[in-house]
Amino acid sequence: MPSRPTTVSITEFTVSDAEAGPYGITAGPDGALWFTMVHAGRIGRITLAGETTSYALESSSGGPSVIAAGPDGALWFTEFRGHRIGRITTDGEVTSFPLPTPDAGPFGIAVGPDGALWFTEAGVDRIGRITTEGEVGEFPLPLSGAFPSAIAAGPDGRLWFTMNQANAIGAMTLDGEVTVHPLPTPSAAPVGIAAGGDGALWFVEIGAGRIGRITPDGKIDAFPLPDRASRPHAIAAGADGSCWFTEWGANRVGRITTDGRSHDIREHDLPTPSSEPHGIALGPDGSLWTALEIGTVARVTTVTAGHS
Repeated sequence: MPSRPTTVSITEFTVSDAEAGPYGITAGPDGALWFTMVHAGRIGRITLAGETTSYALESSSGGPSVIAAGPDGALWFTEFRGHRIGRITTDGEVTSFPLPTPDAGPFGIAVGPDGALWFTEAGVDRIGRITTEGEVGEFPLPLSGAFPSAIAAGPDGRLWFTMNQANAIGAMTLDGEVTVHPLPTPSAAPVGIAAGGDGALWFVEIGAGRIGRITPDGKIDAFPLPDRASRPHAIAAGADGSCWFTEWGANRVGRITTDGRSHDIREHDLPTPSSEPHGIALGPDGSLWTALEIGTVARVTTVTAGHS
């Protein structure tokens, strides 16, 4: 039976002024989407209906970057310039945890298989770990100047992360043992990474305009985008088993299939020019939601013909 044609519908919601800088986004335990405002030092919340609330942090200059839903029913986020890990409850109560290493520059954050939050320390070449009680540990990387960026839990019980300046993907066990996988493309500069539905990790190469795939045993494939200057930034697994990504330099979101046979890439222009899409996350409604630095959040919905 032939498949029904699909279209993509994109709706934008204004969530802040143009200077606040919506950046990272994740689905919360309360059925809403939560996002960081990197320039305003605030955490925002948007319901599926587009109703928005935001909460001030300890400092307006801390640079909240990536946000993740924790195992404790709260949201956890990094403050890249404030060198802190933050926690916010769904009621808006904020707690900050300063990091022991000066100028750590925490950026990516994800829940590990041990129930702790794991994060990258881009400024000091370390991977950090914080328990839900606030106990912090740090693990050094075997490379200098690697600028570890995004991080994700893999299907193999390890934490996988991009090393933007080392042109490599890293994997760390829960006791801090690191494996480094150099990328074959020079100056790929990987940023976002996510676990796909096919048992591999998928990442974006912002410097080379490619989508990458790495298996737990280290096999790497890369798929060039039609516009190699599109600057892919973040990536997330979608409800349909594909991966969706933002193209920061081209004002688009894209989708790549992960079926292991052919890798179909589809791209979709965002409604507002130069909207600077950054983080992207699967929402509780099955849509993809992306934070746009111009002060909006976009909902990306796939509609199959014959379905409402």
